[in-house]
Amino acid sequence: MKKLKMQDPRTTRTGDLKPGQYADGSPLDDVQYLECKLILKTDEFTSAKGFRKYAKLVAKAAGECGVGFDTSSASGSRPAIREVMFMDTEDFRLYNNAFILRRRVRFEDGFPAEEPEIVFKFRHPDQQQAAEVDVRPNLPGDYRVKFKAEALPLKDRLGGYRLLFSHNVQFPLSQAPGGDRMAMERLSETFPALKALKAGKTDRVSLVNQTIVEEVLQDLGTLDFGKGVTADANVALWRTRGEHLPLVGEFAFQVKFKRRADVHDKARERCAKFFVRLQQIGSAWIYLGATKTGIVYRLKGNPPQAHE
Repeated sequence: MKKLKMQDPRTTRTGDLKPGQYADGSPLDDVQYLECKLILKTDEFTSAKGFRKYAKLVAKAAGECGVGFDTSSASGSRPAIREVMFMDTEDFRLYNNAFILRRRVRFEDGFPAEEPEIVFKFRHPDQQQAAEVDVRPNLPGDYRVKFKAEALPLKDRLGGYRLLFSHNVQFPLSQAPGGDRMAMERLSETFPALKALKAGKTDRVSLVNQTIVEEVLQDLGTLDFGKGVTADANVALWRTRGEHLPLVGEFAFQVKFKRRADVHDKARERCAKFFVRLQQIGSAWIYLGATKTGIVYRLKGNPPQAHE
């Protein structure tokens, strides 16, 4: 039997999308962001010292991989607080069909620092399928579409990565139409992509598992992969609001580009090498087989059938 040659995850790239268009004739959105995420255990995040401790691992991995790590922008900064709420039907119909509906707001000195933001996304391991779902809302106001490739560790072992493709749209809450915003029928008018779920007139969404998430987010600095490719890095703790029950941590960094061809091979390979190496030297921190959203959905048992 011929032995299959395994691809090196540090040198492979995602395939190009097949040409296509949405119902109004607009071309399919293409990936313009790469967001790398390491889901972390919460053991060390009992104070801000845990963030600083993880930052030292980031610096070590960056040094070993020839990646620049400039911490000057984060020097002396304090953790930011954000509140995150997920909305879904009682039977998790959105999440079971790879949709996520989230509201998020940032706080400063105990008060909202900006208007709450609505994020609607379709997240799936199949890039083409994610691209073909038109997430654009039926709104008269402004909104912003983002199509991301999200890199996560493999589900069952360290030293590699898997990709989820997240097709997002976001807008301030004031842009959302009035009326009964919790009614699925109304949501399907705002987000036409949800019409495929065939909501009944009485179907509604509510707070997932009655849980409001408090996110404690610490900026760490800027990673430089060379060839003009840089990424801001941060580490976060998610905990329940009120009880302050720790749920999960996350290290993340994001690269933005106009076209995939703009990302030089050397920078891409250095980015992947760093992501793999950080898993290895920080293996005790890693929470395999999870996403932050998935953990919130699984808080009360009866796990949904997600596409993650």
